[in-house]
Amino acid sequence: MAPSRLTQHRVDTLKPGRKARDIRDRDIRGFGVRILPSGRKRYFLHSQVDGRRVWHAIGDAKTISLECARSKANALLAPKRDAGPVAPIQFEAVAEEVFRRYARHWKPRTLTVNLGYFRNQILPWFRGMAIADITRSDVERWFASLHATPVAANRSAPVLSVILKQAEVYGYRLEGTNPCSGIRRYRRRGRERFLTTDEIRRLSRTLDRHHDRFPLLASIIRLLLLTGCRSSEILTLRWPEYREANLHLSDSKVGPRTVWLSSAARRVLDDLPRSGSWVFPSSRGNRHLSADTLHLFWRKVRAEAAIEDVRCHDLRHTYASVALAHGETILAIGRLLGHTDPATTLKYTHLADATVRDAAEALAPILGGES
Repeated sequence: MAPSRLTQHRVDTLKPGRKARDIRDRDIRGFGVRILPSGRKRYFLHSQVDGRRVWHAIGDAKTISLECARSKANALLAPKRDAGPVAPIQFEAVAEEVFRRYARHWKPRTLTVNLGYFRNQILPWFRGMAIADITRSDVERWFASLHATPVAANRSAPVLSVILKQAEVYGYRLEGTNPCSGIRRYRRRGRERFLTTDEIRRLSRTLDRHHDRFPLLASIIRLLLLTGCRSSEILTLRWPEYREANLHLSDSKVGPRTVWLSSAARRVLDDLPRSGSWVFPSSRGNRHLSADTLHLFWRKVRAEAAIEDVRCHDLRHTYASVALAHGETILAIGRLLGHTDPATTLKYTHLADATVRDAAEALAPILGGES
């Protein structure tokens, strides 16, 4: 909307809409009023300092008059009037700052993955754009452009959201303007694969055949199935973390957590030799077995067990499905898997459909007066 002269009457009569909107003043460059969906109105000033676009919150329209807000805006602009035009700061400069300052909030592997999505999916589209001018429409067009790679799109969106949210924190965008908010992700067909009882037996027999030659690798697979742990949690396990009959992981995807072990899982660990700190040491230096070594072994095992479509991570899904089938609650399963958000565990509820149908059939004769 083109700037027009603000008057007190106009400010007083502005009505809220479904989204926040800005009405800018014609007389003072960068000055205006923002109307929120709640009806609240705030005066702001958009200026530039040392090449950065900075948003100044001047005050609530209920508490200060338009004249007072104009005076405050002029006072903020006074030191800058002779500075001359300054080019708006670009997206890539802010993104670089965000990755430098925000990196401590991400684990090293997460940081590496996020950098990959930034360089490959985000930067080519937004390079050269002024960070303060990126709109909801820009983000929606970018997201639509990635429709052929929905997984990359879904995983890139949170990275872009962090960049734009931190741009607000650092003063490059007006607070509360993150255009990524509410972007609907692409739906994906469920990839969860759950082993049947017969498949679990075949897998167990295959591991028995390989145990003498590859005891560490076979034990890792058994623990994945018996604990529901992520493969990274088992590969990086250290002996001091196995105590009091449980695993006390110092660092997992969700931070420190306790893994409660069954007697079968404890037997697997108790039968392993202890040499050094790692439970599953590599033969090459003081480090643990690599994920690549595990996956090579897993491909061989799953082919022999005739479960070629099963990933290592599906053993975690199988653990959850068996627990649900045996009457464990979603809350208990979430704790067993180390989920911090109960909604993450809810994806397993469809596994209980058969149990619910059986219960309904069992209740029908009783409730229908047939017994």
